[in-house]
Amino acid sequence: MREEEVPQEGNKTLGGVKKALYATNKDGNYGTVASKGWEVEEIVTSQAVEEFERLAQEALERAKNGEASPLEYHMYHNRMDLALLSQTTGFFKWTIKRDFTPKIFNKMSDKRAESYASVMGISINELKSPPHV
Repeated sequence: MREEEVPQEGNKTLGGVKKALYATNKDGNYGTVASKGWEVEEIVTSQAVEEFERLAQEALERAKNGEASPLEYHMYHNRMDLALLSQTTGFFKWTIKRDFTPKIFNKMSDKRAESYASVMGISINELKSPPHV
């Protein structure tokens, strides 16, 4: 993409912040150009956020009913999926899925809970309980 082709339509999901995109200048050299984003990006981002909100709500209901641990809710609430949570904690996906089980989750070590809480930017106490909505 050339510098003059970098989208500047605006994207509400960026909150007024510009982002850097790579583009070629008139000499054909790559450099960064500030972009306000574009409509297609906004639509796709909004759809992804809505999906995470839906998944978080479903996980919250399961946690309230004792069918799942609060970990699943917090994962989706923080716009993470199983793959991302696995990458950021270093835990295997299958062990994270196991931690979605209330019985296993309630026996979790503080060290493991701290790993989850740390990557989500919450306290261990917040991690161990779903919000009271």
